[in-house]
Amino acid sequence: MTLAARFRRFRRRLKADGVKGSAAIEFAMVAPVFFVLLMGTIEAGVIFFAQSALQNALNDASRLVRTGQTGCYTTDSGGNCQSMTQAQFRAKICSEASLLLQDCSGASLQFDVNAYPSGFSTASNSSPLVAGALPTLTAFNVGNACDVVLVRAFYKWPVFTPGLSYFLANVGSYHLLATAAAFRNEPYTTNTGGCT
Repeated sequence: MTLAARFRRFRRRLKADGVKGSAAIEFAMVAPVFFVLLMGTIEAGVIFFAQSALQNALNDASRLVRTGQTGCYTTDSGGNCQSMTQAQFRAKICSEASLLLQDCSGASLQFDVNAYPSGFSTASNSSPLVAGALPTLTAFNVGNACDVVLVRAFYKWPVFTPGLSYFLANVGSYHLLATAAAFRNEPYTTNTGGCT
């Protein structure tokens, strides 16, 4: 075999071996983008699921307000009724949504309960954000029978996917989950014949 024939054979072998690692190199170039988008899709799904769980927990806690069960939520050692406190209302929400909400008992979960005796026309659901941040909400007024009540809950969900916080965060560096329930309290007292 001549030197030229050997050289041609060597060139063909190099050419054939030259494409063996191309798939790995191409995947290494595409993989970071693929995994970031995959993680972002998963996180967006978890955020929507957490939103639904928070709304469900708020609805169940609000049912206690609507039916008047907050007036005699617990009894003391003497058998006297004790009204539901703000901490007990938070515990009720957290007991149902704590699997998804990481800091349920902390400052990440904010809620307020406001009663409007004059009806729905006076109820206000304005944004609680002050200068782009969520302040500490402290209102807890469950009202009386036949009062209109607005219950709102907000949770600051930290965005974990690197590089996608611009798309997933809606307030600062976190995604604000917001839920609300507006209703008229039932006529749960004996001297109330019905709501007008």
